[in-house]
Amino acid sequence: MKIGKQARRDAKHLFNSCRVEGLLDENRVRQAVQQVIAQRPRGSAAILSHFHRLVKLDIARRTAKVDSAVALPENLRAGIESNLTRRYGAGVSVAFARKPELIGGLRVQVGSDVYDGSVRARLNALAENF
Repeated sequence: MKIGKQARRDAKHLFNSCRVEGLLDENRVRQAVQQVIAQRPRGSAAILSHFHRLVKLDIARRTAKVDSAVALPENLRAGIESNLTRRYGAGVSVAFARKPELIGGLRVQVGSDVYDGSVRARLNALAENF
């Protein structure tokens, strides 16, 4: 579906009205969607489609996934969480996962940002150079 400029503008305005202190408020999002559905303005499907995209991108920006080869000790987890909060702001939710195929090191993904310090990535980079 092609989304026009006005629908994008309306969706962005709706998205900004759902933010409280820089963070997206889940209740406001629900109320905004219900209002758009009830009022049925022109291009409401396009507005809701773009609004959905903006909400998904914001959630991805606020979600960090940390993969490691071994289970991390609690003090290291706390340090990683504090560094991610400092870099990406308050409201970042961090999920830790154990992935033995990394061999060693960490892989951190926050939205579209990926920091890969794993041994597996270094071996793959080395193999590509040969």
